[in-house]
Amino acid sequence: MTDPIGDMLSRIKNAQGIRANTVDVPHSKEKAAILHILSSVGYVEKVEEMKRMEKKILRVGLKYRANKKGLIAGFKRISRPGRRIYTDASKLPRVQSGFGTAVISTSKGIMTEQSARTQKLGGEVMLYVW
Repeated sequence: MTDPIGDMLSRIKNAQGIRANTVDVPHSKEKAAILHILSSVGYVEKVEEMKRMEKKILRVGLKYRANKKGLIAGFKRISRPGRRIYTDASKLPRVQSGFGTAVISTSKGIMTEQSARTQKLGGEVMLYVW
């Protein structure tokens, strides 16, 4: 697999398409950090680390609106393995005019663009969520 973060986003998108309550994603520290950010912002319900057949997985609880549509309207993978995108603190992106969230990998860990902006940190722009 060349892009594990992209694979995770595809799994979440596909699970929302069939209105599943949970989706399982192979475990990694980076994916766990991204999912915990999405949970704290409110895009996913919960994230649990589990073991299944001697392998660690992340079980993601999905959230839905009253009309049965997924709470996550869309993702956009910005920095990918073939092309890394970095930005400084003064040029951090605003997603959907502030209605979305950008996930940034900084020297102090993975965080939202709002947190990076308040701490005046730049870094790798990983993905947009709205």
